[in-house]
Amino acid sequence: VLLAAAVCTKAGKAIVSRQFVEMTRTRIEGLLAAFPKLMNTGKQHTFVETESVRYVYQPMEKLYMVLITTKNSNILEDLETLRLFSRVIPEYCRALEENEISEHCFDLIFAFDEIVALGYRENVNLAQIRTFTEMDSHEEKVFRAVRETQEREAKAEMRRKAKELQQARRDAERHGKKAPGFGGFGSSAVSGGVTAMITETIIETEKPKVAPAPARPSGPSKALKLGAKGKEVDNFVDKLKSEGENIMTSVGKRSAEAAKVLTPPINMESVHMKIEEKISLTCGRDGGLQNMELHGMIMLHISDEKFARIRLHVENEDKRGVQLQTHPNVDKKLFTTESQIGLKNPEKSFPINSDVGVLKWRLQTTEESFIPLTINCWPSESGNSCDVNIEYELQEESLELNDVIITIPLPSGVGAPVIGEIDGEYRHDSRRNLLEWCLPVIDAKNKSGSLEFSIAGQPNDFFPVQVSFISKKNYCNIQVTKVTQVDGNSPVRFSTETTFLVDKYEIL
Repeated sequence: VLLAAAVCTKAGKAIVSRQFVEMTRTRIEGLLAAFPKLMNTGKQHTFVETESVRYVYQPMEKLYMVLITTKNSNILEDLETLRLFSRVIPEYCRALEENEISEHCFDLIFAFDEIVALGYRENVNLAQIRTFTEMDSHEEKVFRAVRETQEREAKAEMRRKAKELQQARRDAERHGKKAPGFGGFGSSAVSGGVTAMITETIIETEKPKVAPAPARPSGPSKALKLGAKGKEVDNFVDKLKSEGENIMTSVGKRSAEAAKVLTPPINMESVHMKIEEKISLTCGRDGGLQNMELHGMIMLHISDEKFARIRLHVENEDKRGVQLQTHPNVDKKLFTTESQIGLKNPEKSFPINSDVGVLKWRLQTTEESFIPLTINCWPSESGNSCDVNIEYELQEESLELNDVIITIPLPSGVGAPVIGEIDGEYRHDSRRNLLEWCLPVIDAKNKSGSLEFSIAGQPNDFFPVQVSFISKKNYCNIQVTKVTQVDGNSPVRFSTETTFLVDKYEIL
């Protein structure tokens, strides 16, 4: 009965078309191209007929939703089907425009197939279509849970075996015997190294890194050829290096390209500091700060041994009562009296080529004036729908927040929100029922803004509102202003990387 469902332009160009009977592309394109010419502009009809087919259509801004049916089809049922088709499209597309429809064409086709099967309407509603297209399977979840359990058990067994091997090696070393090794390794030292390597590989948490592929050690060797890649190989090479072996490494073209991509954009000096802060904040929807907790840390990275004996001059202009804490190896008295970070023993050096946390701070408060970015979400009911006004205001004007995303939950099964006024841009995620308000930058020049939209729902449907951002300026005004050497007090060039991140930022 129903031959095809299509979304086309005013000129009759097909954007998405789903045929429910055998039909060639030329035939459907010809039918759609003829459709605009058949419409009589003077009449308020929603259908038009030819000798062979009937077009039932609904205008959608610059597009048409068209059903092509046979002439003996029940037009009342077709109009009901057309209404359901028209409600499905805003579920997957933010805007009723040609490029947006093309981008989500497969999602629309899958949804169309749930509405009509072999030319006949299925007894489904919008909520059921969403459920069917998500394809959420209980059996799949059970299968994944079983597989994860098996993987955990296998890892636990590997750890146990690795510990047994390590214990056997220790016992053998204690009694002066040759350590039990794998067949093919010449010496107990290498065997012990491999055992330790396996243990570390299993027990250590993985750290993502791009490393050059190591070549085999030079010279004759009867070593067992391990098929390990990545971390196992890296650990094995590190062990051999620590035992005095000379390892040749070859950097491939791909590794070099990956290293280029992962190179940090910041210009890193031999003395580099990473200042990182994370905020966790919970506010009430009617105002009032329930809890705000901020954690910060200065990480020191030294890549040149001649700058290992240094002192950091810290400038602390915080007036909010931040609690500071130095590393146990740092001279606390020196920091308290002169705001300098140096080791307790001036003759000792900071570790080379590793990130060392030297100072951390914490701020916990319920003082509303400390909120960096206030969010005021005000939903008000009007009939069956809700008008939502939401605004932000930057209270801490020294900050510059980048890539700000304010996420507002939406009720399910009611379509896309109608946006009134907006500062910035928005994204409607129909799958997760979220409206994302995107602002590239919020600073003193752009400290406030608002968004208005309306959608069917209750005021409680629009909470909790969540906020995420990143900033290159820290919240607590703690900075390293100078780095000097312990001997001679001469200044040292250094670089600083500052990041202020969101751990949790919710308006409940």
